[in-house]
Amino acid sequence: MAKGDYRLSDVVLDETIGRSTPDVEHERAVAIFDLIEENRFEPVGHPGGPYHLLLSLVDSKLVFSIKTESGEDVATHILSLTPLRRIIKDYFMICESYYEAIRSATPSQIEAIDMGRRGIHNDGSQTLMDRLKGKIDLDFDSARRLFTLVCVLYWRG
Repeated sequence: MAKGDYRLSDVVLDETIGRSTPDVEHERAVAIFDLIEENRFEPVGHPGGPYHLLLSLVDSKLVFSIKTESGEDVATHILSLTPLRRIIKDYFMICESYYEAIRSATPSQIEAIDMGRRGIHNDGSQTLMDRLKGKIDLDFDSARRLFTLVCVLYWRG
């Protein structure tokens, strides 16, 4: 194990997440790929990974089960999603507006909606970082990718 290798090398969604439509499954796979491709993921107090992350849902809470690549248990964190629910709902609503605008709005209207969409995404990413503070350190770009994955877990297609 390379000391200080603070990154995810694998993310798995367990059966509690459930399966969905092919479109949703594709979006989940893309979100996982993007997260694994580039991230900083540092479980507080652990000397280094890389890490495998198993995500599951238990009683409407997101469970982060973290192991090293060799299978050593690192930590399990249970995260209430209540503080994120409103942001996720707003994010889905503005994404719908964005996709609708692409079909019929002016470029300046599309840009304005996209700026709002990015702002809500940033709010969700910061909230996620705040919720994980003291448990898992992430940089902002990694938090954005993780927030995207959390959103996709809720997307029904």
